[in-house]
Amino acid sequence: MQLEIRPDPAEVGRARRWARSRLAGSGMDADESLAETVILLVSELVTNAVVHTGCPAVLRLVLPAEDPGEVPAGAMPPVRLEVADADCRAPVPRCSDEDETGGRGLALVDGLADRWGWTREGAGKRIWCELDRGVQAGTGGAAAVAYGTGIAACGGLAYEAV
Repeated sequence: MQLEIRPDPAEVGRARRWARSRLAGSGMDADESLAETVILLVSELVTNAVVHTGCPAVLRLVLPAEDPGEVPAGAMPPVRLEVADADCRAPVPRCSDEDETGGRGLALVDGLADRWGWTREGAGKRIWCELDRGVQAGTGGAAAVAYGTGIAACGGLAYEAV
């Protein structure tokens, strides 16, 4: 399932509504903690794409099989979301002071997702994150994200520098 996003901040709300409908269609209750976390992550990644790239993007949401009988016991795949855009610049986590209104998106992704990262794709990139089913949201932060060399700390999180 994917949604094309225009480089317009109004698209963030449309992306959230689209993701909510996909989650509901998969049988995930909108009040479920995992669903709320997915919607927040959609907001953050789509916002980053439309604000920082100025390019159209594609939001992709991969949900676990609706029928647990389709998946071997104990092997429930994660919920995965991806945002691909045509901007080749790497995502750069920022350290924002408490008075700034932005700059915390990737820190939120790092804190909420179980895994996240990015890959170059053609002339652009794909940023992705995954949430495990059956695990309390917010246990992320153990992402193995390749940014190059060097490490910078921000708010207790370590990021490899570009």
